[in-house]
Amino acid sequence: MTQSLWLNNNVLNDLRDFNHVVSQLLEHPENLAWIDLSFNDLTCIDPILTTFFNLSVLYLHGNSIQHLGEVNKLAVLPRLRSLTLHGNPIEEEKGYRQYVLCTLPRITTFDFSGVTKADRTTAEVWKRMNIKPKKVRVKHNVS
Repeated sequence: MTQSLWLNNNVLNDLRDFNHVVSQLLEHPENLAWIDLSFNDLTCIDPILTTFFNLSVLYLHGNSIQHLGEVNKLAVLPRLRSLTLHGNPIEEEKGYRQYVLCTLPRITTFDFSGVTKADRTTAEVWKRMNIKPKKVRVKHNVS
């Protein structure tokens, strides 16, 4: 029973029809645990990837992902433990590693490097210094 899909080293710039392709290739696409989309030309993290709830390994290194906020989409994946994003323009953004580790606290391997307790501590400190908590607005009814 296949649980991995390797589409690395192509010239994919979007994941149009990805669900269709996966359902044609795999008998049980819901069991997909490993997707390798490295070395393509993806500019964003397609929301279709967040529908594979058993995904534990996702390789996206060597693409063209521009915005660090794209990582937020992956927070809904409960089993994601290994992620690669190096070789994307987002790697150049200040706080790249810390942002990813704050956003995806269950990750144990990031960019082929184990996540240590020190990494987690640094990420937490970085988060407190750089990410402003959202203010909760309370509406008052005026009679």
